[in-house]
Amino acid sequence: MLRPYQSRAITMLYDWLSNNSGNPCLVLPTGSGKSHIVAALCKDAVQSWPETRILMLTHQKELIEQNAEKMRLHWRNAPLGIYSASIGSRQLGKNITFAGIQSVRKKARLIGHIDLVIIDEAHTVSHRDEGGYRTLLNDLVAINPAMRVIGLTATPYRLGHGLITDKPAIFDALIEPVTIAELIVSKHLAPLRSKITRSKLDTSGVHKRGGEYIESELQAAVDNDQSNQAIVDEVIALAGDRQSWLFFCAGVQHAQHICEALLSRGIVSECVTGDTPKKERERILHDYKSGKIRALTNANVLTTGFDAPNIDLIAMLRPTLSPGLYVQMAGRGMRLKDHADHCLVLDFAGCVQTHGPITNVQPPDKAGKGEGDAPIKVCNHCHEICHASVRECPNCGEPFPEPEKKKLKLRNDDIMGLEAAEMSCTGWKWSRHISAQSGKEMVKVTYYGDLSDTPVKEYLCILHEGYAGQKALRTLAGIAQQSGATIPAQNDLDALCEEMNEAQPPALLKYRKSGKFFEVESRQWN
Repeated sequence: MLRPYQSRAITMLYDWLSNNSGNPCLVLPTGSGKSHIVAALCKDAVQSWPETRILMLTHQKELIEQNAEKMRLHWRNAPLGIYSASIGSRQLGKNITFAGIQSVRKKARLIGHIDLVIIDEAHTVSHRDEGGYRTLLNDLVAINPAMRVIGLTATPYRLGHGLITDKPAIFDALIEPVTIAELIVSKHLAPLRSKITRSKLDTSGVHKRGGEYIESELQAAVDNDQSNQAIVDEVIALAGDRQSWLFFCAGVQHAQHICEALLSRGIVSECVTGDTPKKERERILHDYKSGKIRALTNANVLTTGFDAPNIDLIAMLRPTLSPGLYVQMAGRGMRLKDHADHCLVLDFAGCVQTHGPITNVQPPDKAGKGEGDAPIKVCNHCHEICHASVRECPNCGEPFPEPEKKKLKLRNDDIMGLEAAEMSCTGWKWSRHISAQSGKEMVKVTYYGDLSDTPVKEYLCILHEGYAGQKALRTLAGIAQQSGATIPAQNDLDALCEEMNEAQPPALLKYRKSGKFFEVESRQWN
């Protein structure tokens, strides 16, 4: 049985495919059950159109196995095959084939006619016409020009390029059926908590290539005995009775040295890197998931495809300029746990400060900067990192002192960013607006509170094409339904503003400040 948002994802996907040419990508947070959605989609497509042939692609052995397992769970006798050298299977399915891109990238002729390609972790597909995915897709389109491609990812952007829909790219639209915040509220994901750390890794002097730190220089900068010992001591002090620790390190030697420091303090630990033999890696991961190993250090291997639900502490020791890598690291701690209601994130690498809360990570620009900035404050009682808008600590209940009138610019280390400010809404004004940046027309909504409240401005780009326009239209539809308004023709902004100005504004507004703009989280009507 699919969860409501999983069924909604398939419905939204079918709607888009019915009304558009091209290739969409589903944006689904880590832990939302992408493999269940894929299984249900494949089953429905083959049972509705028995001649359909589907190729499911990904780049990791673990993901192939997970996706095939969920397929058999949804459809016991599914006509599927697995083609992957790492799994030891080279079988094409009658209707559905789960394959590793490394094994099939030059085998389009063997695979033959394909109607639908589904790509897990779609952000790994090059936006340029190069690489294994693009080679195979070009060859398959030559066999069937009507073939469609569907992507799935939690991070729809690439460092140095931007969104995976930015041209040149194979994906034409992003479809977002559910957000991290929604999954937290509905108890499908566990929240993260972050505390400020005394130890900070210093990346000054580390050069960049392709928008990311050069790994050899980064490891040399952060991997030293004094820093490693201090970080491990701090982790142990803050961990308390947490049972399953995961360390993201800057390189192989860094991961090994952190593991050695943990072992020297009596913490049962292991290290996994790309050089770890397959059988040894399987043993370590099994022992870690079963609780025999308390701490696991790694270098660049346990991001996508690694599922260990009971992780209750993540230590980020790997500075990165990639928002995708940051979200993937944080996402390892968001599965529901047997023994805890959240996962503690200790960010020694400044990733939260660089990219902002994972609920509001911005795509990198063309230069791959991927920077973020928003306000936080730290509880003096328990050292919890909280959003600057809260009046008392959500962890221990300690009230914060009244803010000083002097404006302070603080760094954002609140990894969830779920605490929003509230304003009692006394009225609103809808008006046309032209973006100074793009020159495109949109609608501006100004919400008013008391005289002492700063008006909150929200921009709805309902005339834009693609993902941004779709999202704005969904927001507008929700507002109109709640306020009792009837939306006129989409392209008549004057009529829309006139109608909405006569409608009932919300009684309560929840919002966040993001840079110089506001983000409205929710509107509540009486």
